[in-house]
Amino acid sequence: MAELRKHPLTNDWIMIASHRQARPQMPKDFCPFCPGSGKVPDDYDVYKYDNDFPALSQNPPEPDDVATDFFETAPAYGKCEVILYSPQHTVTLPELPASHIKKLVDLWVERYEVLRQDEKIKYIFIFENRGDIVGVTMPHPHGQIYGYSFIPKKIELELENAQKFREEKGRCLFCEMKDQELAFGKRIIFQNEHFTVFLPFFTEYPYGVYIISNAHRSNIAQLSEEERLSLAETLRQTTGMLDSLFGYKFPYMMCMYNEPVNGVDASENYHFHIAFYPPMRSADKVKYNASSETGAWAHCNPTCPEDTAEELRAAHRRFLEQK
Repeated sequence: MAELRKHPLTNDWIMIASHRQARPQMPKDFCPFCPGSGKVPDDYDVYKYDNDFPALSQNPPEPDDVATDFFETAPAYGKCEVILYSPQHTVTLPELPASHIKKLVDLWVERYEVLRQDEKIKYIFIFENRGDIVGVTMPHPHGQIYGYSFIPKKIELELENAQKFREEKGRCLFCEMKDQELAFGKRIIFQNEHFTVFLPFFTEYPYGVYIISNAHRSNIAQLSEEERLSLAETLRQTTGMLDSLFGYKFPYMMCMYNEPVNGVDASENYHFHIAFYPPMRSADKVKYNASSETGAWAHCNPTCPEDTAEELRAAHRRFLEQK
């Protein structure tokens, strides 16, 4: 079964993908993403791999016959891709040079441009899950790209608020957020010519840092060559900072936000940024999303962002000193 089902209380779409339950557990001595597996080229730097068990496809089956006048279904149209970061089985982003990560950024841009050509795709979501604690079963360094046939509710809410802010204030909501953070200063982790890394005023997660482009760019494809290389170095330092925080490979969910495609033009209102959602609240304690967060979308951060930002700045300095 692979279909979309409409949530009548939130007007959001839920992906039903029961076939993914059949995904096999890979044997410890085999990795399909390593050269020599027969699944990938024997020689590659970064690589796009179509997901073997996609929740969305460009040739989806018809939904099950369970819809009614009240409950809606739709085909699970879209695309699910795996993006391999390196042929090395255990290397991670902070261990790669910026020149290599630049190739990854270029591949993200390429896939964004290709997927947006499909007019049925409305939102392209680039992300990485890292660490056993967030459910990663494949240790080989990789991220994913989902092309949705709908705009997810979170993005829809951001677009509505950005449009409202534009109408009231006459400028980009995200640019204003960045400028306000820079003016306050205490939550800024580091900044370079093209990107600012900060712990937001409102962060739901203790170490939930954001990366935002200094210039107004609405999607990753608008970044210049210089900005792409800068993003590569910014990602290397940000992930290295997280690893330096407690001295181990820090688990996280890294989510990249671009403007929607094939719909209303949001280029003036939306702003390219990356958000990290790390599940740790200390070196040995997990920040679980419990009843308030899950049931009411009412998040509670058990730390003070201004204090935590100082921890992150110290971790960033340690990472730079190691190199």
